[in-house]
Amino acid sequence: MNDASPFLDLAPDAAPRVSVRFDGQDYALPEGANLAAALLAAGVRSFRETPVSGAPRAPFCMMGACYDCLVEVDGVTRQACMIEVSDGLIVDRAHQDKGASDADG
Repeated sequence: MNDASPFLDLAPDAAPRVSVRFDGQDYALPEGANLAAALLAAGVRSFRETPVSGAPRAPFCMMGACYDCLVEVDGVTRQACMIEVSDGLIVDRAHQDKGASDADG
């Protein structure tokens, strides 16, 4: 299976790289870049799973209209295509089960 990203970093040396953590993994992404585009170019294929079926979702429109690129930043669900990459950004998948309670019995 080919795991290479179908997306290209068009200017790999144009911006300094900064550390961004997505879903527990560190990436060196171009500072100031569109977060969704930078993660796609880094090989991330799924940004979240749908709450109902668990189907993988990733950016579709890249302009903030479709909500398929939802991620969680600082506890707030946001669209990755509307965020700029900045150093130390910590991003998690949206709609993750943060651990079910054992009170269900």
